[in-house]
Formats: sequence, structure tokens, C-alpha cells
Amino acid sequence: MQYAVLCYNEESVTEAWSRDENDRVMRDLAAVEKKYAEAGRLGPVARLMPTTAATTVRKSAGESFVIDGPFAETKEQFLGFFIVEADTLEGAIAFAKELAVANPGTGAYEIRPLRLFKPGGGPK
Repeated sequence: MQYAVLCYNEESVTEAWSRDENDRVMRDLAAVEKKYAEAGRLGPVARLMPTTAATTVRKSAGESFVIDGPFAETKEQFLGFFIVEADTLEGAIAFAKELAVANPGTGAYEIRPLRLFKPGGGPK
């Protein structure tokens, strides 16, 4: 069974790291990643860009609308994710709107650009 491990921290903390601090954290993470990658137990690794880069398609009363930010209601839980290739943000929004149509009830689809990393290494 595979698991998605979603990492949370305060953006104000991680975005304030100096270049040296960020590099140290990435080296430490790479060491952990390497261990699991060598054991064949690590899949794709992605770091979400800050919430300031997020876009949400919210569905309410059968209508979808787009808002800036990750503004999910606290009664909602993170259920999973899709990785979609799109040439533009508008392409990703169109995909999210299709998901909104396919799913019953209300909900939200947060869209964030990804920073992809090679297992045990730096950015791709």
C-alpha cells in the first residue's frame, strides 16, 4: 500500500529560512529520501509552492467559482490529490471544474504549482 505523506509547517517560518538554512534542510531531507529510495520505497517527491500561489475552485449550489488561495472550510478534510499537466493555470482550473462536476455535493479543489525533486537529490 502506498501512502501520501502531507507535510505541514508555518509558511512564515519556512519562507523566512536563509539560503543556508534551506539548503541544510534539503540536505537532511535528501538523506532520509535516499534511504527509502534505495529500498525501493519512495515514489515522487513534490514540495508545494506557498499558499500565495494557490487557486481554489469552489463549488456551491451547482456552480463553480475561482478564488485565490487555499481557502478550504475547516469542516472539510484533505482527501487526496491529482497531479495534472497543464500549460497554464487556466488549464488546471478547467480540470478542477471538471472534477467539481463529477463529484456530488459541495467541495473545493486547491490548485498549486509543484516543485518536483528527484528522490535523494535536488530539483528536477
